[in-house]
Amino acid sequence: MICMVLVILSGVLAVSSVKLNAKNAQYKAQEEELEAQIREEEQRAEEVKEFEEYVKTDDYIRDTAEEKLDLVDPGEILFRPAQ
Repeated sequence: MICMVLVILSGVLAVSSVKLNAKNAQYKAQEEELEAQIREEEQRAEEVKEFEEYVKTDDYIRDTAEEKLDLVDPGEILFRPAQ
C-alpha cells in the first residue's frame, strides 16, 4: 500500500516537473525576445540622441535650407534637372 502511494506520488511529481520545465523554457524564450527588444530600443534612443545633436548644428540648418527651400550659399550655382 505504501509503495503504491509512493509510485503515484512519484508519477505526479514527474508530470509536474515536465510541465514546469516546459513553462521555464517558454519563459526563457520570452526573456530573450524582450532583451532583444530592449537592445533595439537602446540603439534607437542613441540614434535619436545623435540626431538631436545634429539638429542643433549649422550643418543641419544649411542642409534643410538647401533641401526644402532651395537656398544656396553666395557664389554657389543651383542646377536643376529639366522638367
